[in-house]
Amino acid sequence: MSGTLPSERAGLSTTEAATLRATAGPNRLPSPRRTPAVLRFAHQLVHFFALMLWTAVVLAWFAGLPELAIAIAAVVVLNALFAFVQEHRADRAADRLRDLLPAQITVRRDRVPVRLDVVDIVPGDVVLLEAGDRVPADAEALAADGLMLDTAMLTGESGAVAAGAGDRLSAGTFVVEGEVEALVTATGASTRLARIAALTNSSHKPETPLTRELARVVRTIAGIALGVGAGFFVLAWSLGHPVDEGLVFAIGVTVALVPEALLPTVTLSLAWGAERMADREVLVRNLEAVETLGSTTFICTDKTGTLTRNEMEVVEAWTPVGAAIVSGEGYSPHATVVLSDPAAEPALTRLARAGALASTGAAVLDGEHWEARGDPMEAALDALARRLGVDTAGERAAAPAWMRFPFDPRRRRMSVVVGDELVVKGAPDAVLPRCSRVPAGAETTLHAMASKGLRVLAVAGRPVDGTRPRDADEAESGLVLYGLVGLEDPPRAGVHDALDGCRRAGIRVAMLTGDHPTTARAIAVELGLLDDAGAVLRGDELPEDEAVLGALLDRDGVVVARVEPEDKLRIARALRARGHVVAMTGDGVNDAPALHEADIGIAMGRGGTDVAREAADLVLLDDHFASIVAGVEQGRATYVNIRRFLTYHLTDNVAELTPFVIWALSGGRFPLALGVLQILALDLGTDTLSAVALGAEPPGARVLDGPPVSGRLLDRGVARRAFGLMGPLIAVFTMSAFVVSLIAVGWRPGDDFPAGRDLAMASGAAFMTVVLAQTFNAFACRSTTRTPHQLGWTTNRLLVPAASIELAFSLAVLFIDPIADELGHANPPAWGWAVAVASTAAVLLADWIDKHRRATGVVTNGPAGPGERGG
Repeated sequence: MSGTLPSERAGLSTTEAATLRATAGPNRLPSPRRTPAVLRFAHQLVHFFALMLWTAVVLAWFAGLPELAIAIAAVVVLNALFAFVQEHRADRAADRLRDLLPAQITVRRDRVPVRLDVVDIVPGDVVLLEAGDRVPADAEALAADGLMLDTAMLTGESGAVAAGAGDRLSAGTFVVEGEVEALVTATGASTRLARIAALTNSSHKPETPLTRELARVVRTIAGIALGVGAGFFVLAWSLGHPVDEGLVFAIGVTVALVPEALLPTVTLSLAWGAERMADREVLVRNLEAVETLGSTTFICTDKTGTLTRNEMEVVEAWTPVGAAIVSGEGYSPHATVVLSDPAAEPALTRLARAGALASTGAAVLDGEHWEARGDPMEAALDALARRLGVDTAGERAAAPAWMRFPFDPRRRRMSVVVGDELVVKGAPDAVLPRCSRVPAGAETTLHAMASKGLRVLAVAGRPVDGTRPRDADEAESGLVLYGLVGLEDPPRAGVHDALDGCRRAGIRVAMLTGDHPTTARAIAVELGLLDDAGAVLRGDELPEDEAVLGALLDRDGVVVARVEPEDKLRIARALRARGHVVAMTGDGVNDAPALHEADIGIAMGRGGTDVAREAADLVLLDDHFASIVAGVEQGRATYVNIRRFLTYHLTDNVAELTPFVIWALSGGRFPLALGVLQILALDLGTDTLSAVALGAEPPGARVLDGPPVSGRLLDRGVARRAFGLMGPLIAVFTMSAFVVSLIAVGWRPGDDFPAGRDLAMASGAAFMTVVLAQTFNAFACRSTTRTPHQLGWTTNRLLVPAASIELAFSLAVLFIDPIADELGHANPPAWGWAVAVASTAAVLLADWIDKHRRATGVVTNGPAGPGERGG
């Protein structure tokens, strides 16, 4: 690339470049605008749930209850912190895109090559790139020598792509081999890379099903709490109580009805699910993605590296003398080669040797594993030669090629001269016409291999007499066909079973690939994703109308070939518009917008780019489709667990509200069995750990049977259990313990109610009844179909320690006098303890009766739901 330069390769002058730099601006991708972290945290302090509690803080403070105000404020801040951590995901895909551009590059300025910062490159510059360089801007190749580009991050193609003069080069791609002089055509925000970044930043992440449902539950509970609280304030005022006392009652009712620890418990449950997913090779970047994956109804998956191993391998070889079937593992030199005719071995060896010599990629030993260096297809050819005992590396070292015609996308073949032989490899339709004759059976074999989804290469050669050919066309003529090789990217083990699991779970699967439709069909049929009659769609033929596109894709076993980044984005939107919860897998820069648009983006951990991982919610550490199904199982279990501890929380709310209801019905004459601070102690001190332990319940055996389990968290089943059974039962025992304790200290119906320590002892009995009953209710909430005895009392390893800590806490706040005095209770009399202990047996008995009646059909609640399948 030296000598007198044509004008188009001379580049710009320094003055011209400076003028263009002022117009075009720096060669830098635009930065996305982000909401400051402080504002995101502040938002968590002012949503409806938080505002309701802040109102309670203000009322408690003005009512002369600073301790209560501080306690509720702490709850608000705790919820905000948990929610902030949950939502604070570093969405820095654009930053990663900028990192793809090199810091400096060689540019011809004033006809002299100089090193410049990439940000100073302008349209019209001529850049000089060689192996190891990353393309700094969109450009057009002016001259190229053996140029091979890694375009996987933009196109999804697994192998290096050849390019020559006149071809377009995209910013961010990587020069694998050769060198090129290229004219810069677009920089910064005008590049293809920037357009993909804009797609990623412009698509707003959809709200997750869990977020929507939690918001609904919180609004419902908060609305009820505020309404009932206001009603109690009016009632207290109408009964002649002072305003501050009415405020205390109103706040107490509000606090009793609001499960303050619900949101932190949800976050901890999701975190526990994320830890379990990590054990199954699924890294969670966004906590809510744990549950969202369990809600998935449609998975759009890549082929290369996810359904397949992303390892090219020669599985068939054909020569005019005979054929062979090759069975090996990856690029290892050890394999089983079965010949159709023993006489074909010399011809097969010649074929393998020529294919390896006409390649620059190779199989190399890295530690204990053989891996591809360079083009995986060429590494597979090198591995085939090794499997047949051919040492091409030694031959190349002893007699290096003295002439080479690199692969050209127009010729679609490459050739080298080694010693006195020219060897050629390339696309069959580019090599066979250059042969003197095409042996019988070649065309038939070619079509047979292609129909199996194999990538077919033709290998040929001829002797040379030492005369140097004028050009490639002269050199690559009069060839003798050595044979054909069929390569495949083998399917991953376990994918077939994982696809069956998706069907069993009611999840539809589509394969989106950049491959040729024939290859895509063959792989899909082999995996069991597509039957022989199934259609393969092309990305460039998809309908523009989103509704029509969604209807076309909304079925199981869809295969779309030749997809572009914009296609995947449209597909995600179209399926979501039809009500699907869409999971989208991807590994390249081109996948980032679709990963961001989907309900849940799943990036590849091994073969994926940083951009894809930053745009995703989950990262598959092993790049294996089967890990997605394992994640779905854990996601569904997490959703069921949230329903478990929601039932547990709401049951407690019934028992806590009952004393205020009785006080209201008595016209304020019956004393409150539980005070506001006691209720806060119950919610935060004795409920939270058990709720978290319920959130760690392992998946049930049937959690993947049937369609996704997501739906209403607060549905008829939860309401019946919390408000119709366990809640009233615990409330009855709570008030019974209170009344029995009053009687035990000498009170009789018709007498004035005692005050002071006698009332505190009765309140202590009510407090401990709720604690003990809720402890055993936690074990009962583990399943809607099996009793704690059937499940095993210790099979949830967190629940027993959680219950023990909560019991210890309740006894501490009961017997440590300063704390007990602040809460307004004391050690109950013996009869109060008896009722409290009896409540545990009552809870277990009621649980057994309910589950037995449901199992025998006496009580019906529709078909098996999430609770049944989860526990």
